[in-house]
Amino acid sequence: MFPALRSEIAGVSLRNVARRFGTPTFVYDAATIERKIDDLKAFDVVRYAQKACSNIAILDLMRRKGVVVDAVSAGEIHRALKAGFQPHAAAGAPHPIVYTADIFDRDALEMVLKHDIHVNCGSPDMLEQYGARKPGANVTLRINPGFGHGHSQKTNTGGEQSKHGIWHEQLDDCLRIADRHGLSVTGLHLHIGSGTDMEHLSQVCGAMEKLAADVGRTLTTISAGGGLPTIYQEGDTYVDVAAYYKLWDASRKRLEAQFGHKLALELEPGRYLVAESGYLVAEIRAIKKMGKNTFYLLDAGFNNLARPILYGSHHPMSIVPGPLDEVGTIAVDERPKADVIVGGPLCESGDIFTQAEGGYVCTRSLPTAQVGELLVIECAGAYGFAMGSNYNSKPYAAEVLLRNGQAHLIRARQTPDDLIRGEVIPV
Repeated sequence: MFPALRSEIAGVSLRNVARRFGTPTFVYDAATIERKIDDLKAFDVVRYAQKACSNIAILDLMRRKGVVVDAVSAGEIHRALKAGFQPHAAAGAPHPIVYTADIFDRDALEMVLKHDIHVNCGSPDMLEQYGARKPGANVTLRINPGFGHGHSQKTNTGGEQSKHGIWHEQLDDCLRIADRHGLSVTGLHLHIGSGTDMEHLSQVCGAMEKLAADVGRTLTTISAGGGLPTIYQEGDTYVDVAAYYKLWDASRKRLEAQFGHKLALELEPGRYLVAESGYLVAEIRAIKKMGKNTFYLLDAGFNNLARPILYGSHHPMSIVPGPLDEVGTIAVDERPKADVIVGGPLCESGDIFTQAEGGYVCTRSLPTAQVGELLVIECAGAYGFAMGSNYNSKPYAAEVLLRNGQAHLIRARQTPDDLIRGEVIPV
């Protein structure tokens, strides 16, 4: 399914990308994102959870494909506006930007009010604070149905151990808060976590119907949330998108029959749209023997891609044959494989890309490689750059978008001066 050796992505030479932009660099294939958007065209509204990958060039691509966005901070609202999304919807159109959170920090509340951004409230306090400042507005409620799901406990966003959403038993209290401030609850949103399957989706649909009936006919939109799985390794499976839509559409139609008017059906994918488009291209800078183990050590670390250290996430990997300073095409030949541990440059024992949840170091069967060759960490488009850091004073990587056979720089690599911008030595 995933190649062990590769020389290009979408017809663009990876060695040329590395020579031109340096390493480590995130590379995104625009055609893959567009294809994943098309997968979901049956839904009335596809709302991108931009926290997965928020570069404004990616947001612009989404906008041009008719996708709207979710924002979880003032900064994400700012990004969406800079990418060309309008704060207000045309009559009958979905909200271009929705602010979804469990709290308002003060900056977010002021930005929401300034631009009249639609709000998806995830707590009674948030609803109270919004109603006090903007009585008479329309709002969406994010409900925690009392159960969740996730590929890791850290990505489970439902149930009583999750901080997300309004606890389902507090819905009536929130409706009274809304009434007190003249707020109209026009949307309902459920999201239980990542990697959901059809069994859990069926439970969510049932919960949505019951909760929507309690809210009543002020509703004009229901959101299925996100969490659609993506493929990271052999054995992973997608959700049957056609069956997924059919499940939600049936729930929507039953609610329409109750309310006597149409309901828009929204989906809120993040990882699903961008994960498979993204590649972290790094250079192998050392190969070390440590007892029985062999380590490939890269110039990329968990400051670039934190998913393995956070969740024990598996990412496919491939080797690009040939050193960077060698000109010309190098055939993607067959090579013997070895069981290796892949790590980064950081002063941290956990800086390992081949680990299981809990920090257990694993080996990976990869082609034998040489110092100076490239290693590509694949399916890295979601929660890669977006979760990056400057740990060890490492600069943020460059980001490159591939479109129609051309490589476009969409974020310059940080400079040393960028690293200390804003820092001051007091006199």
